[in-house]
Amino acid sequence: MKKTNQYQHKKILVLGLAKSGVSAASLLHSLGAFVTVNDFKPLDENPEAQGLLEQGIKVICGSHPIELLDEGFELIVKNPGIPYTNPLVAGAIDRGIPVITEVELAYQVSDAPIVGITGTNGKTTTTTLIFNMLQADKEFHPLIAGNIGTVASEVAQKATEDNQMVVELSSFQLMGIQSFKPHIAVITNIYEAHLDYHGTKQEYAKAKANITKNQSEEDYLIVNADQDELIELISFSKAKLIPFSTTTNLANGSSIINGMVSFLGEEIMPKSDITLPGDHNLENILAAVAAAKLLGVSNQAIRKVLTTFKGVKHRTQFVDEISGRRFFNDSKATNILAAQSALNAFNEPVILLAGGLDRGNGFDELIPAMKNVKAMITFGQTASKLEEVAQKAGIEIIKRVDNVEKAVPVAFDLSNPGDVILLSPACASWDQYKTFEVRGDIFIDAVHKLK
Repeated sequence: MKKTNQYQHKKILVLGLAKSGVSAASLLHSLGAFVTVNDFKPLDENPEAQGLLEQGIKVICGSHPIELLDEGFELIVKNPGIPYTNPLVAGAIDRGIPVITEVELAYQVSDAPIVGITGTNGKTTTTTLIFNMLQADKEFHPLIAGNIGTVASEVAQKATEDNQMVVELSSFQLMGIQSFKPHIAVITNIYEAHLDYHGTKQEYAKAKANITKNQSEEDYLIVNADQDELIELISFSKAKLIPFSTTTNLANGSSIINGMVSFLGEEIMPKSDITLPGDHNLENILAAVAAAKLLGVSNQAIRKVLTTFKGVKHRTQFVDEISGRRFFNDSKATNILAAQSALNAFNEPVILLAGGLDRGNGFDELIPAMKNVKAMITFGQTASKLEEVAQKAGIEIIKRVDNVEKAVPVAFDLSNPGDVILLSPACASWDQYKTFEVRGDIFIDAVHKLK
């Protein structure tokens, strides 16, 4: 870990805990800062805050008192999920107090070069692929961190010059950077998302583009060349542009040429040998291949990963094959776009399991992707809306059940050998399940019970 004196004796407020806040507070405390932690959860219900208190860190819990800004803080490190409309955050900005997220701290203390991955869809899969490719080549010692679930500032403290940090980055995290600069940056794609936080697609895209704002000519930016809007968005970048495309042969990037996964014109492996299904995953694969090749990963290691990798949990994850039916868990498909991508990944007949939180939107956009759906099983608040869409799409078999667990045996009874049974809800889980992970785990358990 790099030792930095820039926080020594500075008054710093860590706003919001969870894993990132705990890590940021502990790190800053170790760097000699005078840290105050403020979290909305009451202290007696807040083991994280209690642990920081035992370290000698000042803790204020139960509310976000605006009077905290009168204590002369020189910096605020906020939880990425706290919006900039929060009175404390907005008040700090009005007073000229810098507001950052903990990935900025991670960059400042990491001895390892950073590969940063962002985008609307495919971040986690691309991050995992890059990490696995590095791990498959014995010359590398990668660490994985960020929005994928492992706090970047915690991992960075353990990183050495012999490591490589592969970091998944959300738009929320990237809004709070100052000097953060990955040696290799990846933007998988940009679609409309998180407008409740960012307000407009333009602001959301601007936040994503922050990943390259500090890059220099010595760095690399890997981007989706199939999105003209994205290419225009990052036109300001000083980094070396490395495009990838699923539709165009690219001699200067990553693409499919004559059926071969290729990078800078070099053939790496046949596309037909890839185990991960779907065109959307091909985007992720080409982005990961570009990053791995730029780092010097061997073709053998890349082939090993791409011929065995079957997906990240809850993201078009292959679960099992039972009596000729293949089951896929895509519980992470919490919006229409993600469900479209999953449906378009299959040419076989599909039994679709869908439904969840009603956010007020319709689902007609799903219809073009439902051409292979032979039956739909619905659940949750949006069951009736999805049934209407299924009828419009000409799907004759439509069943409603109470939940995901009950949907699995019904789907099996409706299916034939060769069919795909796909959980891709197109909705958030919160009407019935705490997280999409819980929903996906229940689906997996239900599949295993069929055996």
